[in-house]
Amino acid sequence: MLTLKINREENEYDIYALVTSFYPECGLKVVIEDSDLADTDSDIIYASLTPEKKNKGFLRFLAGDMLSGNMCYEFESSEKEPAAVKKQWKLFLYDSLSEYTGRTLPWGALTGVRPTKLIMGMLNEAEDSGVTAYDVRSQVEKDLYDKYRVSGKKAELGIEIATLESSILKPFVNEDGYSLYIGIPFCPSRCLYCSFTAFPIDAYSDRVRSYLDALKYEMEQMRIYMNGKEPDTVYVGGGTPTSLDEQNLELLLQYIGACVDIKSLKEFTVEAGRPDSITPGKLKVMKKHGVTRISVNPQTMKEETLKLIGRRHTTDDIRRAFGEARDAGFDNINMDMILGLPGETLSDVERSFDEVAAFRPDSITAHSLAVKRASRMKQWIAEHGAITGLDADKAMLKANETAASLGMKPYYLYRQKNMAGSLENTGFALEGKYGLYNILIMEEVQSIVAIGVGTVSKRVHKDGSGLIERCDTHKDVSLYLSDLEAMVERKKKLFGEGK
Repeated sequence: MLTLKINREENEYDIYALVTSFYPECGLKVVIEDSDLADTDSDIIYASLTPEKKNKGFLRFLAGDMLSGNMCYEFESSEKEPAAVKKQWKLFLYDSLSEYTGRTLPWGALTGVRPTKLIMGMLNEAEDSGVTAYDVRSQVEKDLYDKYRVSGKKAELGIEIATLESSILKPFVNEDGYSLYIGIPFCPSRCLYCSFTAFPIDAYSDRVRSYLDALKYEMEQMRIYMNGKEPDTVYVGGGTPTSLDEQNLELLLQYIGACVDIKSLKEFTVEAGRPDSITPGKLKVMKKHGVTRISVNPQTMKEETLKLIGRRHTTDDIRRAFGEARDAGFDNINMDMILGLPGETLSDVERSFDEVAAFRPDSITAHSLAVKRASRMKQWIAEHGAITGLDADKAMLKANETAASLGMKPYYLYRQKNMAGSLENTGFALEGKYGLYNILIMEEVQSIVAIGVGTVSKRVHKDGSGLIERCDTHKDVSLYLSDLEAMVERKKKLFGEGK
């Protein structure tokens, strides 16, 4: 295990994110300690900024079994503004790690979730300077490398997506609209990689009705503190919303229809997700209540992997569910795929994408596996060793090639900690089938009212301040039900009841 020593707590996020990107297969212990290192210390990376001015520092490697040798890189900034010094410090950390390891990362020193939000701002700034469209792209590509060391390939991808998103978002940017997210925290079973708030539906069957009634109450109160304003999009996620039985799914959709003008929505998504939770009856119910977009998520088309990750369905179930969804009249179906699942090789990923292409879905979301602390995958890796054997770059290339062969464009992108190959998650879609909610939540151009267990509401202020405020809800079903009034009051305060 590597030890990361940091002398200032506020430096932890950036250096931790970068070190784990360069050493993804090593466990990392963080120690915040303002002291130097003894000669006997080994396998330690020590990042230090001067306590006073913070414009000098170093990154020191003390090698044992994992590090390649002892080395020290010195940092000094000529900048005086703390924000500018911080940017230089982060780039110094990246360059030093890159030189020491002999590796580069596709997204360079960028560690944030939303690179396209940054790129969109850079494009707007360059356009405002009055240069040509070609020069704008060239300037942004150069800035992405100079400031963050983003590779040319990822810069091109980010610019392509940001440009498309800008055109899609035009109706939303200057309007004081919002979207509604409804969380259903139940699943048929918990997948190995899952870190979301999700509980086995069978064990919570006696609380499902109470939970749906609580969602109804939240939606009724939402109409009050949002002054009756209708949302632009509704997204029902989880968990797995279709883990609800047909009767309860219909009840949920009735509740939504009673509080929301379904006909005015620009998009109404239900994350059906698990093929083993999809039935013709549930599809009929969703279609009846105005759902326009659903997901049928394979994650992989390899039977052995499905069993390993706890999906409890087969590839035949995927084919059945997708076919039934088309038969029910759904013309906007997404399919999620995960790159980097345990035991999968590049040929496995390529075969899975070839099979998914045969379905001709309307969108595909390619996820690079992110190992989260709250997932069972963390324990699996501790017991079986790090996941190796997949060329993540070539796997993502296959995702891009498959989407392009189907006529899809990349339309949104986000990143997470501990992602395979330090890559990204990318959504591809046919024109007119873009997931609007996905873009809105990533680019943070409008508020999100999020109701239910484990959700986070977000108010985006439109006064030019750039201020975004958030409030979350309990992650436990029983606690959420018992503290419902407090959860609603927090949202009333966030969104300003009566304003």
